[in-house]
Amino acid sequence: MHLCELTQASLPTDIHTPIYDRRRHAPGVVHLGLGAFHRAHQAMVFDQLLSAGDTRWGIHGVGMTRPDLVNQLKAQDGLYAVRIANGQGVKWQVPGALWRTSVATTERDAVVQAIAAPSTRWVTLTVTEKGYTPALGQLLLDGLRLRQQAGLPGITIASCDNLQGNGHKLQALVKAAAAPEDSEVLSWLDTHCAFPCSMVDRIVPAATVEVMTAAQEALGLQDHCALSTEGFWEWVIEDRFADPVDAVLLQSAGVRVTSDVNSYEEAKLRMLNGSHTAMALMGAVTGRPFIASCIGVPHIREFVFRLMGNEVAPHLSRSDWADYRTALIARFGNPYLKHSVHQIATDSSQKIPQRWPPSVLGQIGQGASFEHHALAAAVFVRYTLGVDEQGQAYALNDPQAESLMALGAAQRTEPEACVRALLAREDLWGSALPQHAAWIARVMHWHQHILQHGVDHAVQQLTEA
Repeated sequence: MHLCELTQASLPTDIHTPIYDRRRHAPGVVHLGLGAFHRAHQAMVFDQLLSAGDTRWGIHGVGMTRPDLVNQLKAQDGLYAVRIANGQGVKWQVPGALWRTSVATTERDAVVQAIAAPSTRWVTLTVTEKGYTPALGQLLLDGLRLRQQAGLPGITIASCDNLQGNGHKLQALVKAAAAPEDSEVLSWLDTHCAFPCSMVDRIVPAATVEVMTAAQEALGLQDHCALSTEGFWEWVIEDRFADPVDAVLLQSAGVRVTSDVNSYEEAKLRMLNGSHTAMALMGAVTGRPFIASCIGVPHIREFVFRLMGNEVAPHLSRSDWADYRTALIARFGNPYLKHSVHQIATDSSQKIPQRWPPSVLGQIGQGASFEHHALAAAVFVRYTLGVDEQGQAYALNDPQAESLMALGAAQRTEPEACVRALLAREDLWGSALPQHAAWIARVMHWHQHILQHGVDHAVQQLTEA
C-alpha cells in the first residue's frame, strides 16, 4: 500500500493531512522547479492557505527535466510526507497543495497553457541559479502572451532562487525574450504583472532511502516522495503583487512581506549559503559526508562562526545578524538533516559569485582580513581535483565541471599556475578579484598548506591564530 488519496484516510491521526477538496478547483499557482525544496517550503505555505479555506492556492507543479519525480508524484496523487525535525522533536505532515504535474521538457505546451489558464494567479520558481536561461524567459513570455491576448488579469511571477535581486533578473529575462511584435505584451506586463524579489530559507536535503524508510514506519504506507526538513523556515517577499490583497494573506501564513528584501537576501546568500558552500567543499575534500558531520568538528564550527562574524557581517544591513548566525550554527548541526556535502557543492561555479566575492571586496575596501574566504577559495581549488584526501574519487556536478577539472588537474605539480588560472576566471570572481595581488597570494598560501598538510590542519591553523 502506498500513499495516495485512497489510502490517506488510513494515516495515523497525529499526522496533519489536507482537509480541503483537492479535485473540485483548478490550481491557482504554477510552480517551475518541482524539487525537494519547493515541496517542503512554499507548497507547505500554500497548504496552510488552502487549509484556511482559500481554494486559490493549489499548485500545478512543473518538473523542469525530471519525469521520474513527476511520475512518482502522479502515482501518489501529488501527496507526500514531510518529516519536520528540530530540537523539540519530530513530527510528520502530508501537505496537499500539489494538484497537477507536468514536465517542461516533454510537455512544454501544457506548461504554457497552465501559465495562461484563467485560474492562475501566481507563478513561482525554484529552478536554481543555472536555470535562468533564455529558454526560461521564452517559456514565461509565451504563457504571458496568451494571457494578454485572452484579456485575462495579470499575475505575480515570483522567483524564489538564490539570486540577489531575483525578481528584477527574472523580469529582465522575460523581456529579453520578446520580439519586436511583442510591444503590446510588454506594455501589459509592465502594467498588470508583478515580479517581486524574494528570499526563501529552509534546509531541505535531497530525498534518501533513510527518509523513505522512516516515512513508512510513521505512515504505515510506502511513500517514494518523502522528504525531511527542519522546523525553521523563512520566506521574505517584496510587497509587490498583481493582487495587493495577497500581502495580507501571505502574512497570515507566516510570510514576511516587506519593501526591504535585500537585507534578508544578502544575509542569507552570504551567511547561510556562503558558509554552506565552504563547509560542503571541506566535507567533500576531507571525506565527511554531511553538513552536520562538518559543523560537529570544533575547528570547522569555529571557522564558520568567524567567517560569518568577521568577514560577512560587517557588510550586511540585516541588524539581527548575530542571532541569525547563532540559529544557523544550530541548524547546521541538526542530526536529522543528513544534508549531503556533494549535494550542496553541486553547481558551485554558479553559486560562488553570489556568495563569496561581495564579502571579500567589502573586507578589501575596509583594509580588513579576508583569510577565511581565501582559505575557502583554496579548498575550492583543491576540490577541482575530483578526489578526496583518502583517495576516493568523486564527481563534480557542475555546468563548468570539465573546464574546472582541466584547470585544476595539475595542481599537485604546478600549484601556482593552477591557482592563478582558477582565480583568473571572472565568471567566478568578478572583474576586481582576479587583479588583486594580495587575494591571489593568500589563496596560494592556503592552497599550498592544504596540499602539504590537509584541509583540517589549515583550518586549525587559521582558527588558532
